[in-house]
Amino acid sequence: MKTNLNFKIKPFNALLTSELYALLQLRAEVFVVEQDCVYQDVDGKDQKAIHVLGFKESELVAYTRIFNAGDYFDKASIGRVVVKESERKHKYGYDVMQASIDYIEETLEEKSIEISAQTYLDIFYRNLGFKPVGEGYLEDGIPHIRMIREKK
Repeated sequence: MKTNLNFKIKPFNALLTSELYALLQLRAEVFVVEQDCVYQDVDGKDQKAIHVLGFKESELVAYTRIFNAGDYFDKASIGRVVVKESERKHKYGYDVMQASIDYIEETLEEKSIEISAQTYLDIFYRNLGFKPVGEGYLEDGIPHIRMIREKK
């Protein structure tokens, strides 16, 4: 994977305070302020998650969190996928998702990944090999759809 990002992948207890602050700030900037969605981002699940942080130089610009199978869904999962608005033109969403997928498939040795995707990002996730499953639903007032990716 060729990218300008430097990825750090860490469990919660290995995060530096500055990294935790940066990821919470980025999530709030996009999910709460930009998407105008009042919800409880600090949800008590970060402690179980593996955090994928994408840095451009020293700035956090892309992030996801990964859960082992059974910790959130039955399958391994990726959530809180976020890219700083000013950096989206570089397609870093694909880079951070691919780093997350690679970690799940190579390190966790899982073949199936489940996500709860914002419906408007359907094509983005399909491009990464995810397929919609079932009907759409509202999560925090935003349309979502369950999607699964199976490693071939």
